[in-house]
Amino acid sequence: FLYFPETHGISFRIQISVKELLDKDILLKLLFHLPVSYPSTLPDISVNSDQLTRAHCMDVKEKLLEQAKKHLSQPMVHDLILWVQQHLEGVIKQSATVCNEKNTLSKGTEDGIWMLLLHLDHMRAKAKYVKTVEKWASDLRLTGRLMFMGKIILILLQGDRSSIKEYLILQKTSKVDVDSSGKKCKEKMMRILCETEVQSQHKRFQTFEVKEYSTPEELQKEFETAGLTTLFSEFVPPLLK
Repeated sequence: FLYFPETHGISFRIQISVKELLDKDILLKLLFHLPVSYPSTLPDISVNSDQLTRAHCMDVKEKLLEQAKKHLSQPMVHDLILWVQQHLEGVIKQSATVCNEKNTLSKGTEDGIWMLLLHLDHMRAKAKYVKTVEKWASDLRLTGRLMFMGKIILILLQGDRSSIKEYLILQKTSKVDVDSSGKKCKEKMMRILCETEVQSQHKRFQTFEVKEYSTPEELQKEFETAGLTTLFSEFVPPLLK
């Protein structure tokens, strides 16, 4: 188990190996987050595998959630694991064809791009922490900024809503930092300042960058350039006090 606070329910990771095409084993890492109201509420599921593309993992996750809906109100994790072991190959084959159709469809639309603004209290193992955040952003195809200004640490992300949700699960459940005695620890002091759909006046970040600012004005300018003046004035000044 990763953590077990009464308010958040339970999160746990399961690794399973699935015999794949040409007898190659595929190692799937599944992260289940069971809310307090589970099983009458669906679990949050995150799927990772070094042998599968991000898109394949997303498809497997979608299919698992479809299965989960069929088992609503009864414990389902075991059934979901059995299901993925039996059906992974089918999902991947289907995913390849759907993927090509999706690409042609989605080029012209900006549907459902979301934005997330997080505040972190501190980073003790800064270099490692920054690397981890950069890797997650790149894996989940998220753009934005990791911003340092004095003691303030902000993470601003833009991308698919499902990727943003996935990022939040990773940020809450992975050992990203060290505690005062140097032991690896999870992020306990993160606050979500804002999670919202990107509007037409917001500019899209093309890349994910780590930046340091020496004054609040510089930081404000970064937000203004991205068409996010209101976001800045609503959430950042209280942190500067």
